[in-house]
Amino acid sequence: MKHQIAIFRFTLGPHQSIGPALLHALWAAACQSPNVSVGRHDDRASGRATYSLYASQQLPDLPLVELRLRQALDRHHLRASLIVLHAH
Repeated sequence: MKHQIAIFRFTLGPHQSIGPALLHALWAAACQSPNVSVGRHDDRASGRATYSLYASQQLPDLPLVELRLRQALDRHHLRASLIVLHAH
C-alpha cells in the first residue's frame, strides 16, 4: 500500500458521532477503494471530535470523491463541516 495522507477533516453537528467501521465504509465507498483509513481526535475543551480521512496521494477525481462523501454523510443525517486538506 502506498503512503496515505489526510485528505479531509471534519466535525459533526452537536450530539452527533460516527463509529470507525461505518466511517471507514463510507470513506472507502466514496474513494471506491478499500485502501483508506480513518482517525478521530477528541477535543476535551469543546467536547467535539475531529475526524480525519486518509488515502493515497494519487487519489483520482477528488471533487467526485468529495461529492460522494458529502452525499453519504447526508444519507446518514450527519451534518459535517468538511475541510479539504489535500487537493492535487
